[in-house]
Amino acid sequence: MYCLQWLLPVLLIPKPLNPALWFNHSMFMGFYLLSFLLERKPCTICALVFLAALFLICYSCWGNCFLYHCQDAALPDAAHDPGIVGT
Repeated sequence: MYCLQWLLPVLLIPKPLNPALWFNHSMFMGFYLLSFLLERKPCTICALVFLAALFLICYSCWGNCFLYHCQDAALPDAAHDPGIVGT
């Protein structure tokens, strides 16, 4: 389970508030996971635990899935504030 210490932070990094940055965030996370899997070659148990956790987070639409944005999930209130999102 040593290799999970490099995979679990991926699940904890929040999605950016600005919807324009979601694609960049998804690409960064995808390339991080791909490079990690190719370079470190985690054990099968760690890979299955991580993929199960990723599936459960994305399937439940809690809003932290970096693969896509659920249509039913509402944006945070701060996403509509022009002072936070920027101009």
